[in-house]
Amino acid sequence: MSRSIPMTEEGYRNLQEELKRLVRVERPRVVQDIAEARSHGDLSENAEYDAAKNRQSFIEGRIQELNDKIARAQVINPATLNSDKVVFGASVTLYDVDAEAEVTYQIVGEDEADLKHGKISVTSPVGRALIGHRLEDEVCIKVPSGLRTYEIIAIEFK
Repeated sequence: MSRSIPMTEEGYRNLQEELKRLVRVERPRVVQDIAEARSHGDLSENAEYDAAKNRQSFIEGRIQELNDKIARAQVINPATLNSDKVVFGASVTLYDVDAEAEVTYQIVGEDEADLKHGKISVTSPVGRALIGHRLEDEVCIKVPSGLRTYEIIAIEFK
């Protein structure tokens, strides 16, 4: 049973671009590398050949994975959403009660998560804990460093 994979339009485009690059650039390059390594003679002791075959295996596996994710993608445009609760795609500004600091995260799909850019996965502990909460709710979240308490001070859809 295949289940849909939520992602933003940007995440969907990134997957498509990676797939295109793998099919049009990386796959032909590795085929050429294998052919060149074969021309060097004995394959049993040919490290270049082994490395190229391993790279080819990785590329083909990634192509299959991307095709599957793209086929099951449920593309969501956060700008079209309107909710008083935290849902997928929302940008949530939190007040960290313990650190006395504000932080903003956008809830995105697994492949889009990038903490340096304020994007957390909907399946991460923080993402799962925030889903369904409303403005001014206090949320206690178990993170690797311990238990953190956040107050939701803004929910935006952009």
